[in-house]
Amino acid sequence: MTDLSPLLEARYGTAAAPPAAAPIAAANPTLETLLRHKSTRAFLQAPLPPGTLELLAAAAQSAATSSNLQTWSAVAVTSPPLKSEAAVLCGDQEFIRAAPLFLVFCADLARLGAAADRHGMPPGDGLAFFEMYTMAAVDASLAAQNACVAAEALGLGACYVGAARNRPRELAALLGLPPRVVALFGLAVGRPDPAAGAGAAVKPRLAQDEVVHRETWGSNGEGDGGVEQRQAANLAAYDEALAEFNTQQGRGDAPTWTYRSAHRIATVESLHGRDILRQVMEERGFELR
Repeated sequence: MTDLSPLLEARYGTAAAPPAAAPIAAANPTLETLLRHKSTRAFLQAPLPPGTLELLAAAAQSAATSSNLQTWSAVAVTSPPLKSEAAVLCGDQEFIRAAPLFLVFCADLARLGAAADRHGMPPGDGLAFFEMYTMAAVDASLAAQNACVAAEALGLGACYVGAARNRPRELAALLGLPPRVVALFGLAVGRPDPAAGAGAAVKPRLAQDEVVHRETWGSNGEGDGGVEQRQAANLAAYDEALAEFNTQQGRGDAPTWTYRSAHRIATVESLHGRDILRQVMEERGFELR
């Protein structure tokens, strides 16, 4: 058993563990895996052991799924030429090419249409509503996180790729996605390169009381303006914690988190092509009523 304190200190970038975790003195392997998570973007040029994809898929399918409708699918890309083409469409990121496995998780409502066909029924009005897309996106995210944790439990590394939404039409064509299926994000998986990742560390996150509200929103005993004051203090503290982390990682010139976040939402161009996603989804049969 391992003491949780160092893992919690690393996760929050502070010498003090969150008070809520104080009673927990030791971690089991599952908690250790979760708390040690970091994105891996440098992979060894080595294939995955036989059966790895199947085990990751089983872990993904073990995640919760709304009403057991299982409204997600994934495309496993291992062919270097196809992976390279996918990489170009996903921000042209080299680590996608280097990873032996690139999983593209998709919202999949086509299967429910097939289930209706099996019984001679039309797909039904319910399939056309935004709720069904939301369900599919949630299901896919839960499944992918299970796969990611399973990969890390096996000693592998992984990195999510939101840039799978940068050029959704082209990626759908490349992967042969049918109507009512759209790519949501990718997950690159492989053996971490120990040389390239020697300096990598767990990235701090926002303070717990910034993201966890107890009973009701902002119910921590603050008076008028107290929530805003606490948030301002939390954001300032996080800017400092992440700046310290970036300096330790040799990125001392990186902008603060709040500055980078503000610029990430400032313009349509900052969406990197994802502003057309709703239009593409409608083209692909997601009516989004």
